[in-house]
Amino acid sequence: MINAYLLFIQKKYAIILPMKKEYLAKMGIDVFVPKEKTPSDPWKNLIEKVKKCKLCDLHTTRTQTVFGVGNQQAKLMLIGEAPGANEDLKGEPFVGRGGMLLNSMLASINLKRSDVYIANILKCRPPNNRDPLPNEVTLCTPYLIEQIDLMKPKLIVAVGRIAAQFLLNTKESMSKLRGHEYIYGPQNTPLLVTYHPAYLLRSPTEKSKAYQDMLLIKNKL
Repeated sequence: MINAYLLFIQKKYAIILPMKKEYLAKMGIDVFVPKEKTPSDPWKNLIEKVKKCKLCDLHTTRTQTVFGVGNQQAKLMLIGEAPGANEDLKGEPFVGRGGMLLNSMLASINLKRSDVYIANILKCRPPNNRDPLPNEVTLCTPYLIEQIDLMKPKLIVAVGRIAAQFLLNTKESMSKLRGHEYIYGPQNTPLLVTYHPAYLLRSPTEKSKAYQDMLLIKNKL
């Protein structure tokens, strides 16, 4: 009865003085102390949602999801199309030869991977590195939008044709998309376009144009 009465009093007034708690402990009476709620981490919650995602069939062929990497408070956010084989194995976007080239592109304007945030439209690798399907993009887009909302970047760079066409809702070619500033989303975030590192590895003569894009990014930042 004593324990029940004390529990009732504590719940009602939500406080027990330290000295009273000491006396109750000496009497062998347990004191109920409510635990403080830990604030939820929106980034952690989103990462867990992506890890468990089975909205499309890509979850059946992935090794793991590829959420994103870098500085979550960065001014610059780079967005590619989808993970490749290396990314699927490591769980990180833009690794392997393409990732090394992207690192060099960033270094050309005195940036490191840790200075920016890198993500993809799709969080799972399409089989044989094929282009993302429209329904896959539709189902995965909310995760990317939430990443952008959490980051609030000052500048977005679409890396590659598919990412640029998706983010800008256009079918224009890369030659027409590059070199111009666009506005993305409800926060009116400036957006620029550059070549995908995989394309530059296949077409090294275009690297000089990519460097022009990087200088434009530097000037914008």
